[in-house]
Amino acid sequence: MTQDIDLRNVIRAVQDWPEAGVTFRDITPLFKDPKVLHHLVNELCSRFMNTEVTHIACIDARGFLAASIMAYKLNLPLILVRKKGKLPGECVSEDYTLEYGTTTVEMQVDACGDGDKVLLFDDLIATGGTLMAAISLIKRLGAEVTEVAAIVDLPDLGGSARVASVGIPCFSLCAY
Repeated sequence: MTQDIDLRNVIRAVQDWPEAGVTFRDITPLFKDPKVLHHLVNELCSRFMNTEVTHIACIDARGFLAASIMAYKLNLPLILVRKKGKLPGECVSEDYTLEYGTTTVEMQVDACGDGDKVLLFDDLIATGGTLMAAISLIKRLGAEVTEVAAIVDLPDLGGSARVASVGIPCFSLCAY
């Protein structure tokens, strides 16, 4: 069992990155301290242990970090949602809008299917564009997203509300 750790005291705020006026929430310090990493993973795993979740999907690339450990600890398959052109084999893709254009994410067609209950994980919930694209991909393959989870939520940017508006609950370990 780990002690209570306020992740907001560990996550680094980087001012004016990647552009002026933005405060970037850098999660890399969470992975530098084994006690903090144990706490983070244990908190996430305890929430999803003994649930109906059959798969964990994670979003490129920081989402891979904690989700892979969770999948290992929960003994669940891990689904990768990646930027276009990064996955081999047959993939389904989904375009989504960013503030400066569009981009695409993909999943392999055999990643999940009918009856699967998927937990969708990312490091941070911001505007929700990538999450909504991933939700669309998972649904197109016949599976259901049971919940979205993240380390950090930035509720003022509206992503968690956007996901909740389509009936999918959101969970995060901390919010700014």
